[in-house]
Amino acid sequence: MDLSNFILVTLFAFLISSFTSQAGVSGAFLILPFQISVLGFSSPAVSSTNFVYNIVAIPSGVYRYIREGRFLKPLALVIAFGTLPGIFIGALIRVTYLPDPKNFKLFVGVVLLYLGLRLLYTKKSERREVRVARIVKVSIREVVYEFSNRTYSFSVLKVFLIAFLIGIVGGAYGVGGGAMIAPILVSVFGLPIYTTAGATLFATFISSIAGVAYYSILGYSPNWIQGLSIGIGGFFGMYVGAGMQKFMPERVIRIGLSVLIIVLAIKYILQFFL
Repeated sequence: MDLSNFILVTLFAFLISSFTSQAGVSGAFLILPFQISVLGFSSPAVSSTNFVYNIVAIPSGVYRYIREGRFLKPLALVIAFGTLPGIFIGALIRVTYLPDPKNFKLFVGVVLLYLGLRLLYTKKSERREVRVARIVKVSIREVVYEFSNRTYSFSVLKVFLIAFLIGIVGGAYGVGGGAMIAPILVSVFGLPIYTTAGATLFATFISSIAGVAYYSILGYSPNWIQGLSIGIGGFFGMYVGAGMQKFMPERVIRIGLSVLIIVLAIKYILQFFL
């Protein structure tokens, strides 16, 4: 990769991750289309390269959420343990049934369309002062916590099962699954995005390590140079985005991200039929 391409991918990753990390999303679902369309990289190895981006980029964002007291460790662990086995199944599906770039683009488009619509139709949450999240109860059945003078809870089993299914899709796509589970945590479980972002990023980081390992075992090792260059931009973008989140209205984050996703989804779906 020459210097001009290095600067291009690094800047792109910085801009994407500084926005998406505010929603608890690494931006890998947008980095992958960029690699396919701009860099011309469409073999199954592009998925494992996308995981490298996550591994390099995410730690800075997670660190900032932890430092500011907006990191839910129980939620992060449940999602991580759920997605890990799903990632392996998804990787097998990718290399076995979706090696053709045209078919994979259709798959990418359908996944993106789901994500965009899910985010767009998430109910608007009331704007609250962003404070520290405090764990009230942790059990094998339920986790309860307080945030901004309100109490929230989620079923451990339900989040685990959803994370497992999302891990399958994420493993095939080349993302850790945070982009898919983040909208569900907000819209279905009613959890504030200010408390879920750090957890979904952390789970994406863990599952991405497994994703690189799985794809390498299957014979599709990542392009390390490309993955690292994109990851560097993401690393700084994640840190900036995590800090910006508490100043941004949740509605702005949600609608902006959903519109971007839907436009990209339509483009990929149309490419399959044209």
